[in-house]
Parts: sequence; C-alpha cells; structure tokens
Amino acid sequence: MAEPVTVSPEVFLAMGREVLAKQPFSVLIGAELAALSPGRCELQVPVSEAVKQQFGFVHGGVLSYAADNALTYAGGTALRVPVVTSEFKINYLRPAIGERLIARAEAVYTGKTQAVCRCDVFVWQDGEEKLCAVAQGTIVALPATPTP
Repeated sequence: MAEPVTVSPEVFLAMGREVLAKQPFSVLIGAELAALSPGRCELQVPVSEAVKQQFGFVHGGVLSYAADNALTYAGGTALRVPVVTSEFKINYLRPAIGERLIARAEAVYTGKTQAVCRCDVFVWQDGEEKLCAVAQGTIVALPATPTP
C-alpha cells in the first residue's frame, strides 16, 4: 500500500506541474495539469492550429499524447515512484473539434510495480464536454537504474 500524501493538495499539484514543465513536447503544445491527486489526473491541452490535422480535427497523436500523459500521471501518483508507460490502447470515438482537450485518468488497479489506468478524453466545444476518445494503459515502475 502506498504511503499517504504528506503535502497539501496544492503542493502535490505544483510538484506535478514541475514535472510537466520538464517535458519539451508538453511545453510545445501548451499542456496544463489542471488537477492531480493520488491515482487521478486531469490534463488539458488548448486546441490551436498547430495541433490539428488536414481536416481541422485535433491530430490523433495529440489525443494519444493527452491520454498517455494523463494515464502516466495517474499511475505514477498511485505507485509513488518514477514510472513509464508499458502499454497503451486508445479508441477514437469522434473527431476532436473544439477549444480544449481534457484528459481525465484514474488508476483502476495498483500493484507493487504496475498500475492499470483508464482515461476519457473530451473536447470542450460550445460550452460543453464531448467525449472523443477512451484509453487504457499499464504504467510500470522504472528500474532503480534505468538504461538509456
């Protein structure tokens, strides 16, 4: 069982935002960590022309990024150790057309070295959230000395 969080929710979120700020791609697309608690995450990405594909939808790779990163935050905060994604699956449900992506992930199972997490990805459009993708992934603890 993971140790209880010994910092305030605000400090926990700030720590998560520090990690996000160290990810060059996250910075490039303007990703924001909106909420973070043990085993749960909400990651948002503003929709700009730079993240769209030729038909004007948010590119599937950006939807996958949002889901994967949210899953990893959920799994990492559940396991409380440095982690990476071991496997990941996404289903695209509708084109993402709107102003902002919202990826909400949660750990549904946490073991000693892995967490299985799920994520719903919404697009904010005309004042409401529309579900555009669902994902699931396995998040695993990094070995003590990761190899490059």
